[in-house]
This record gives sequence, structure tokens and C-alpha cells, in this order.
Amino acid sequence: MIELKDMQLLTALARHRHFAKAAEASNMSQPAFSMRIRSLEDKLGLSIVRRGNRFQGLTGEGQMIVDRARSILDDAKALDQEIAAARGEVTGTLVLGVVPTATSYAAQLINRLHQAHPRVLARLEVTTSLSIQQRLYDGTIDVGVTYSDSVGRDHINLLPLYDETYVLLASEPMLAGYGDAISWQEAANLPLSLLEPQMQNRRILDRIFADLDLKPEIMSESTGFMASIVMARAGSVAAILPLALIEALGPLDGTRAVRLVDPDQTRPICLASVERQTELTTVRALKDVIAADAR
Repeated sequence: MIELKDMQLLTALARHRHFAKAAEASNMSQPAFSMRIRSLEDKLGLSIVRRGNRFQGLTGEGQMIVDRARSILDDAKALDQEIAAARGEVTGTLVLGVVPTATSYAAQLINRLHQAHPRVLARLEVTTSLSIQQRLYDGTIDVGVTYSDSVGRDHINLLPLYDETYVLLASEPMLAGYGDAISWQEAANLPLSLLEPQMQNRRILDRIFADLDLKPEIMSESTGFMASIVMARAGSVAAILPLALIEALGPLDGTRAVRLVDPDQTRPICLASVERQTELTTVRALKDVIAADAR
């Protein structure tokens, strides 16, 4: 019989596709991890992993086992939470995958969740919209806070959250002569710091500029907004940021945030979760918090 621990190790290996990384994520040494996988293969009488000088993937039988293991582990997690709920408790770990532009919103949402259910441990993982979709299906995150148009609809529930809008953050000298708004054309002529091209927010901005037949002056790229904000405060670049982030941070000395207009641009952000026969109590609690905010 396959134990839950074996299933956890196999799903970790399928996720990381690397024995050392999967062992580290499982809090095991690599030799012990590899020995456990080999012992499971011997017990089952079949090969789970295609081996060479490095991990080469799962066999067909291995992938079948991993797919089933993910479902069983998901059911086990749901059962643990349902048992706690029967005792009048909402407890457990809630893993959120969040696109960088929605980090501030997600952090505020977690605060409200903790106020309502202090025994829920929320883990926020900032990642790409593509990774969120993949990890929803493989069960390594419970919900995603992401762009509505970046998530497939197969067995996925989408709960609208808010419309993302954009502002330009720059030093006071760089914005001299501008009021509380700036056009996209004017912004394209400033030295800009943006996210890297593979990020969904960057693809959105690239599409906006392309639709307006503009070629922005991009001075730096990063995987997160912190570097852009620091550089904007120093006066070397301007940064295009989601309004929700600026509202969460509050005033930043020496800088000003102005609305991007002509045209106004918005993108819908949603909460994405996998359809389950029995919804995780932590996910249900998060949705209740969102519903309470909407009232």
C-alpha cells in the first residue's frame, strides 16, 4: 500500500523535476529521498521515474500514480479541515499564488482573513499568471489571485475581485509641469522601469503601448516592483504601477503618482480556485471574507 508520505514525495518530485530540490522541499536529504522513491518502486514492482544522469521525467505509470496521489492528498487536506470545522474551528494552511501586481491587495485580504479566523495560516507566493494556472491544477496552491483572462475555465471557479488600473510613479522634478494625470504617449517618452517581459503585467503594458503605436523608453526590468520604486524615488526612472499598490504603500517622499489616461486602461483581477466536490474550509472562509467586504 502506498503511504501518504510516499504520495507527498512523488508530487514534490513531479513539481520540482529535480531530486535535490524535491528532497529539500520535503525536508529530507537527497540520498534518503532517492532511497524512498526506489523502495516504493520495488514495492510496486514497476518504474516510476525515468532515470539517466539526471531526472528525465516520470514513466507513464509514474504519472498515473502522481495524478491520483494529488487527488488523494487534496481529499486528505479537505478531510482534515472538515474535521476541524466540525469542532467549530476554521484552521489549516491556505496557499495563495498571487501575481506581483495584486500582492498588496492579497496582503490586505490575508489580514482580514486572520482577523476572522486567527488559526488559519496563509502562505502567499508571488508568481506568474501561467504558474498560477499550472499550480491550481497540480494542487500546490489552493487559490490564485490573478488576471481573469489568464486562467482557463476548465474546472476553475472565478470570483471577480477588482479592476486593476495604472498610475505612473516618478520624482517631483520628472513630473514638473504635469497635473494629476499623464497620457500613455507622454509616459512612453520618460525613462521607464517595468517588470520583465514574461510577466503578465508587462505583457499587458506592452500591448497597450503597441496598440497606441508607441515605443517606450525602457531603462530597466525586474521581477518585482521594489527595484522600480527605489529607482523612481532616486529620480532616475518612472515606474508604471497598479493603483492598488500605491494606495497600500501611501505617500512616498520625493515622488508623486499620477493617473495614466488617454485612454484609461483596466484589467480584471479575480480569485481562481479549482472546482472540488467539497470545498476546502480555508478557501470557503476566504470567500466569506471577500463577500463581507463587498457588502
